[in-house]
Amino acid sequence: MLKYLGKRIMSLIPVVIIISILLFSLVKMMPGDVVLGMINPNIKDPVAYKQEYARIEQQLGLDKSLPEQYVRWVKSTVSGDLGMSTSKNRPVKDVIGTPLKNTIFLNIIAMSLAFVISVIVGIKSAVNRGGKFDKFWQIFSLVGMSMPTLLISVLLIYVLSIKFKLFPTGGMPLPGTTGPAYLVEWFKFATLPILTLTIGSFATTIRYVRNAMIEVLNSDYIRTARAKGLSEKVVIYQHAFRNALIPVVTILAGMLAGLFGGAAITEQIFSWNGIGNVLIQAVTARDFMLILSLNMFYAVIALLSNVIMDIGYAAVDPRVKLD
Repeated sequence: MLKYLGKRIMSLIPVVIIISILLFSLVKMMPGDVVLGMINPNIKDPVAYKQEYARIEQQLGLDKSLPEQYVRWVKSTVSGDLGMSTSKNRPVKDVIGTPLKNTIFLNIIAMSLAFVISVIVGIKSAVNRGGKFDKFWQIFSLVGMSMPTLLISVLLIYVLSIKFKLFPTGGMPLPGTTGPAYLVEWFKFATLPILTLTIGSFATTIRYVRNAMIEVLNSDYIRTARAKGLSEKVVIYQHAFRNALIPVVTILAGMLAGLFGGAAITEQIFSWNGIGNVLIQAVTARDFMLILSLNMFYAVIALLSNVIMDIGYAAVDPRVKLD
């Protein structure tokens, strides 16, 4: 396992380098001048204005050539220095610290709920194929897959916040709250974003689990297991379920990357202080260093999800060897 992981990580290094070059080039092609946004607007003297422009440009390293700027950015990133956020006037790692935690907690809960619900509903739908339970969830999953995140969010806000007044429409817990009180407040504000991400995720996954289970339940070895007199629970959960998970692993690995990328819309709608919301603000403010850091984060998450996918295959299918 460790040998395999070492090989995969080494093979990802060239990919990361290529992605970093492309991201750096695309960000540099963005319109706008970040230096102009940092100059004190009260400076009226043209000479002083020009001197201040040159000072900030030198401070940010923008007076160097593009290759030099790229090398400087890579070196500082590898050393843990993600640069300075021009819109927040703070180090990038300080800007993204709290939002990253908020997004990770939000997505871990949503992904866990989506997986548990998908497995339970998918198995029961496959076992009771054609029944009322199966038909209901087939329709529900189709509706959930067809609805965009924006519509799911608006419906949840209208029903649970405006109509029944169960949860706030958006925002974050008030600063200064600590202990159990903070957890209660956090979950009040996090419930609607979590529900939005969960519905969008398990609507698709349910169909994969169901279809995989139906295919496995029609296999010869399942008929043989039943012929031996094994109970239906043993046949479903010990024989069929593990093999049905093989195609589902691909979906779960994709969810890991997709949830972080898709959370930007959800976080913006609910005013959630997450990494996706920060990315939208950074693009609006032309905060190049913040944009670079966040996009590299998404790229690394996507690459790591592929490695997790391979490990997941080996975990659920003993025929797959990590060599």
